[in-house]
Amino acid sequence: MWDFFETVRHRHSVRKYQANTPVEGEKLHAILEMAMAAPSAGDLQAYRITVVTNPNTRAALQQAASGQHFIAEAPVCLVFAADPARSAQEFGPRGAQLYAVQDATIAAAYAQLAIVAAGMGSTWVGQFDDQKVAKLLSLPPGLVPVALLSLGYPAELPEGTARRRLDDVVNFIS
Repeated sequence: MWDFFETVRHRHSVRKYQANTPVEGEKLHAILEMAMAAPSAGDLQAYRITVVTNPNTRAALQQAASGQHFIAEAPVCLVFAADPARSAQEFGPRGAQLYAVQDATIAAAYAQLAIVAAGMGSTWVGQFDDQKVAKLLSLPPGLVPVALLSLGYPAELPEGTARRRLDDVVNFIS
């Protein structure tokens, strides 16, 4: 079992998955539990997660996401949708416009790290037609898809990408 820092360092966007290697139900369940353990504004968990395993639905998601092939190739795609109305009940317009999106993305980030810890890979997808995705998945009115995570066992591990220097990103104020 890796520690947290190793888990983060081993997270890469995987775009090639092992064919015919399914994600075990126990691992998927654990990943979803970790997503739900993520912090959320007011502990409202103003999001929904849709688990897509059907190959035809994943292929349709691929088309809604500018043809990104790995969405259909991965055995599972998790779709994270914000629930602005749930957040607005407690926090008004700021909850609807910001907190619900933050809640969904934090849950997706936790899921992505759990995927690595479970020995798999994923790719975060943000480029997609949210209306097509919502219609394809028959999401309840008001839910807004904000992230897709393709996941499965990597067929290859990509090289790490260069990151900005710490002093280019972080500003200390004392």
